[in-house]
Amino acid sequence: MTNDQGATARYEAIADELAPRGAHRSKMFGMPCLKDVNGKAFAGLHSGELVCRLGRDSAEHAEALATQGAHLFDPADGRPMKDWVCLPESAAGQWQRYAEAALAAPR
Repeated sequence: MTNDQGATARYEAIADELAPRGAHRSKMFGMPCLKDVNGKAFAGLHSGELVCRLGRDSAEHAEALATQGAHLFDPADGRPMKDWVCLPESAAGQWQRYAEAALAAPR
């Protein structure tokens, strides 16, 4: 299994785990994403990284950003989305926790 396949498999497992809580699969910026019951995106998979909307002032955001290799999501090259953190596949063991935090975060 390649790294991208591993990231995709992990993302799909998280999507399955969050489905009973109202999360559903969709697309955002051409990437697979998860949306809540109100249709608001809270997580996605971009270039083998989990992207989570954690809210820039939350403890989860600060913790995620402190993860080695993590960075703000920047789909427009130079205009980072300050509430969204990209977590590398090397932190996949933490993806579930941050996806759950993103689902619970106010939007």
